[in-house]
Amino acid sequence: MRVLREQRIQWEDDHLAPYAVKSSQTKGRIYPDKEDEYRTPYQRDHDRIIHTTAFRRLEYKTQVFVNYEGDHYRTRLTHSLEVAQIGKSLAQAMGANDDLTEGICLVHDLGHSPFGHAGEAALNKVMADYGGFNHNHQTYRIVTELEERYPDWQGLNLSREMLEGIVKHETRYDSSNIPGYDDGLRGSLEAQFANLADEMAYNAHDLDDGLRSGLLVPEQVAHLDLWKHVCQSIGWDGTNYDDLIRHRMIRRLIGLTIDDVVAQTERNLADAGVKSVQDIQRQPENLASYSPAFGAMSDQLKDFLYDQLYNHYRVVRMSEKAQRFVMQLFEAFTSNPRQLPPQVQDRTAKIGLERAVADYIAGMTDRFALQEYERLFEPFTRP
Repeated sequence: MRVLREQRIQWEDDHLAPYAVKSSQTKGRIYPDKEDEYRTPYQRDHDRIIHTTAFRRLEYKTQVFVNYEGDHYRTRLTHSLEVAQIGKSLAQAMGANDDLTEGICLVHDLGHSPFGHAGEAALNKVMADYGGFNHNHQTYRIVTELEERYPDWQGLNLSREMLEGIVKHETRYDSSNIPGYDDGLRGSLEAQFANLADEMAYNAHDLDDGLRSGLLVPEQVAHLDLWKHVCQSIGWDGTNYDDLIRHRMIRRLIGLTIDDVVAQTERNLADAGVKSVQDIQRQPENLASYSPAFGAMSDQLKDFLYDQLYNHYRVVRMSEKAQRFVMQLFEAFTSNPRQLPPQVQDRTAKIGLERAVADYIAGMTDRFALQEYERLFEPFTRP
């Protein structure tokens, strides 16, 4: 039995919550584009995103640990997949559009440079006089300009709702301000779930990777209220720690966080009397949230990770090294643009030398950036 797009759209209208973004209400795309016979607009967006070059490159872009540190640490790709799983769970639990939420989750980190936030900081520094560099803004540029896959337009021609979800992406560490979008409006509930899913994922998997790597040990986190809460939830007394316990702890941490967000968001929606997407967007603050008590525990964990993991001397050494790589690549390419590949040289006349170089570096994986560094600076490496 075939299921056509119209049937899927009708299912959304019949079953999703009144505040959900429904395919039948889409504002369309920037460029006219015949819709698919089977997929809704947001399912089609989702598929366009995962087929991009930028998405595939996330496999070799740093989350916390540079790729060569080990095969089992998270990368930007596995992070994005985990964010999508959490975001989809939140959306389904609250009757929101899980296809839109999942798409926003998958696309949110496309603009990340190599070496994670260290690479981004370096690019922002060297681009200070040329508009700066922000990975959220870069994500928007990738899907509207830099990915060249269609003869009739630049970018992916995503739905306006997906683009707005990118623009409204914000976490404790991330924010963006892109002209053409109303700063006074909140993101849809689907976009808000993607924001929270990002935080929830990196809280859990950065803690997991920190413990796996040995940079963190259970004794360091034993004082954290959220750790105590999870220990109590699984009935662990703190003895005989092993990998299986770690897996149980991280799995339960994610489950407890999802439960809390769903319950608190339901309360927030009821208190605000929300009946439509517009009601959500006109609120003074996001309605998808942790409860106050759980939010305090989450903030405590984030502060701990920032102090003990992200600023661990080994991570700082990797970050400083990465920033030097990126800044030296930028200096080499801008001082003599003929070192750039021909297609990048062609872009310099259109968007300026510095921005073209920043785009080129931002698109690199960790591995390719290191190879370019060797080609430019190591005397016995072929250019």
